[in-house]
Amino acid sequence: MRTWGSLLHPVEMHESPSPSIRVPSPARAVPHAPARVVPHTLAEDAVALAVGTFVTSFGLFLIGTAGAVTGGTAGLVLLISQLLHLPFGAVFAVVNLPFAVLAWTRRGRRFVVSSVIAVSALAAFSALHPLYIEAARINPVYAVVMGNLACGLGLLIVLRHHSSLGGFQVLALICQDRLGWRAGYVLLVLDATVVALSAVTAPLHTVALSTVGVVVLNLVLVMNHRPGRYPAAL
Repeated sequence: MRTWGSLLHPVEMHESPSPSIRVPSPARAVPHAPARVVPHTLAEDAVALAVGTFVTSFGLFLIGTAGAVTGGTAGLVLLISQLLHLPFGAVFAVVNLPFAVLAWTRRGRRFVVSSVIAVSALAAFSALHPLYIEAARINPVYAVVMGNLACGLGLLIVLRHHSSLGGFQVLALICQDRLGWRAGYVLLVLDATVVALSAVTAPLHTVALSTVGVVVLNLVLVMNHRPGRYPAAL
């Protein structure tokens, strides 16, 4: 007799060695179709680059008010601009030129064009904040932590739209593509180098504060930008 369960869920039967006994065959796995990757539109990329670079520039402004540095090329440029009293935007554009050449040979024309636009937008936004924000009384701990958090979020937006802010990020993405190393870990090592260089001129407590900020920034990237997790960014 067939029960209601067998009617609702029929199973395939096969013959056992004994002619009078039939046993169910194991269930067959049904392969899942691969998820369809939906790329970003040009409008989405443009808005994302504007938002990402604006948020990053605001984070750099907060960090600069505390006299600290952050990681990456932006941190290196921030250190140079503090030492030489040069505009951040101009130094940032010059330092990124050799990395643009490297990106052209390794990541392609689209990535380079997008990165040049992002670098230019960051340089422009960096000149905007001092005109409208008076940060003379901001707490340095708050400025460094929130500034690096903003930089991490802004950079994450930029990276997920097939772009970068040049410099160390180009090296990190190449290492992630070619060697499988997470971009966040590569940037953490490079950022630690920048913070170590800041110890030449900065007091010890500023270096310690910068170290905390670098960890905050790279935790955002390590936890949210892993190879294969976000195919639309490729």
